[in-house]
Amino acid sequence: MSMPGINVSNILNEHEELGLRLLAGEKGLTNRINMSEINRPGLSLTGFYESFAHDRIQIFGKGEWAYITSRSPEDLKQIAADFFSFHLNCIIFTHGNPPPPIFQENCERLGIPLMISDVSTHKFITLISGILDRSLAPRTMRHGVLIEVFGIGILLSGKSGVGKSETALELIERGHRLVADDMVEIRRLSESYLIGTCSDLLRHHMEIRGLGILNIKDIFGIGSVRDHKLIELIIHLEEWTEDKDFDRTGLENPTEELLGVQIPLIRVPVRPGRNIPIIVETAAMNQRLRKLGKNAAQEFNQKLSQYLQQGKVERNSPQNQ
Repeated sequence: MSMPGINVSNILNEHEELGLRLLAGEKGLTNRINMSEINRPGLSLTGFYESFAHDRIQIFGKGEWAYITSRSPEDLKQIAADFFSFHLNCIIFTHGNPPPPIFQENCERLGIPLMISDVSTHKFITLISGILDRSLAPRTMRHGVLIEVFGIGILLSGKSGVGKSETALELIERGHRLVADDMVEIRRLSESYLIGTCSDLLRHHMEIRGLGILNIKDIFGIGSVRDHKLIELIIHLEEWTEDKDFDRTGLENPTEELLGVQIPLIRVPVRPGRNIPIIVETAAMNQRLRKLGKNAAQEFNQKLSQYLQQGKVERNSPQNQ
């Protein structure tokens, strides 16, 4: 598991929706941002620097801008001296409000990227928070195939050559959608949600032994692929062996931990004659029912227990003695 950072230059150059323009501090574009939280320094500008979150992106909205532009030159000079005594990674002014010249001078001197956006503060914070959450989420790589089946994100795992890609290919032909083949990049976006995606290089491509590299989008159409998907089920394909027991009741509910999140796990034996794509489709539909609170295995077990209990009562009734 890794916890990546992001450069200020990535935010400036790769996210047009933020509408950012660089005003000063170009040499600090390599500054790293390592947390998704942002900071509005309104209270700090008044002189209260206790618990000042200086290691976050500093957002100057309408309130902060109105405050610093209403100060006298002497006051503003002191505000700048105190504010820029901390190590800052970058400063952003929203609503298109221009920073005071003294801010530009300090940012240029200290190598702190100073940017401006015409986007409103509320919308800007919403956008950049989403960008940072995605960019800084804990992540890992997993060998397998991620496919969407009936709306359920299923990670197919198993040894090389067990038939993961071939199973996924038949599912795509049936109308389901490919997310990633071979290497799946997994990110944890919250305490209980994992998102799977693929690298830009491998996106929409699949390797099939005997055929080579296929572009699934070109062959089956744009509706056969998607860029990312919530992972809700892991299906591990294993070669059938007589000495290995596989779940036959569905009562065990095993899970596998990925990035600290427990994901339901199904182990499916593979051997000639078994229609694995149909099994995967059925597993997806069963998972949808479980999300709605219906568990066929538990319901059957309850009925069986009631049936056996009822039979025991009838056998012990006085009229049968």
